[in-house]
Amino acid sequence: MALSVKEIAELAAQTASNKKAKDVVILDIRGLSVIADYFVICSGNSETQVQAVANEIKDKMHEVGVLVKGSEGMDQARWILIDLGDVVVHIFHKEEREFYHLERLWGDAPRIEFEENTE
Repeated sequence: MALSVKEIAELAAQTASNKKAKDVVILDIRGLSVIADYFVICSGNSETQVQAVANEIKDKMHEVGVLVKGSEGMDQARWILIDLGDVVVHIFHKEEREFYHLERLWGDAPRIEFEENTE
């Protein structure tokens, strides 16, 4: 059973949360951009954590049959982008997230709630 685009965004967000990513947000950018339908944005406290979150998301997508079209930034792990087609995942090192502040740039985009890991 194929996942909807929204379900893919929610799964990416949940996976990031399960890997202890910080401030996980899903932005609905449909109608605001032709780049994608959803952005998933999160951050980690170290390069190692940022890479671990990215690898976990990519592994989870492969597991459920979602094509990972590409990724950028794995070596430096300051801002990793994972292209899932209509969902783009941004995993920032906390300092880069504060600097680029994508949530502000996409301030018109509604936030989508998801079941966040609270452990």
